[in-house]
Amino acid sequence: MTSGGPGLPPGTNMDSPVFVISVAAELAGLHAQTLRSYDRLGLVRPGRSAGGGRRYSARDIALLREVQRLSQEEGVNLAGVKRIIELEQLVDELRGRLEEMAQELDAARAAAEQAAASVHASYRRDLVPVDRRQALVVWKPKRRS
Repeated sequence: MTSGGPGLPPGTNMDSPVFVISVAAELAGLHAQTLRSYDRLGLVRPGRSAGGGRRYSARDIALLREVQRLSQEEGVNLAGVKRIIELEQLVDELRGRLEEMAQELDAARAAAEQAAASVHASYRRDLVPVDRRQALVVWKPKRRS
């Protein structure tokens, strides 16, 4: 693993739970008790150490700052903040799935083009396809005997 950004310990990334609650509270500009409340409400889900202590990632701290911004600057209550966070996570998941499906579609199109090209290459050159809608039909009346 490489470092995920400035200020992160070496060998960690944005999702590595490395900050104890006091450090996370200071980084987020909140009181540690507020972080505990947000955890109980499900607004943020920090990792846990072997002893059960909360460990926050850089992504958790960014989320804590966003919760604070929405509640303080935008006047959204915590239930509304939780719903906003859930919807943003859903949008992120759907964007990821959409990207996967677009890649699958591109691969399917490429495979179809390759299959069409190989079928075309296998056509016999002595046979000529005829459009039956424009074919000439000779009609001969039945002879009466």
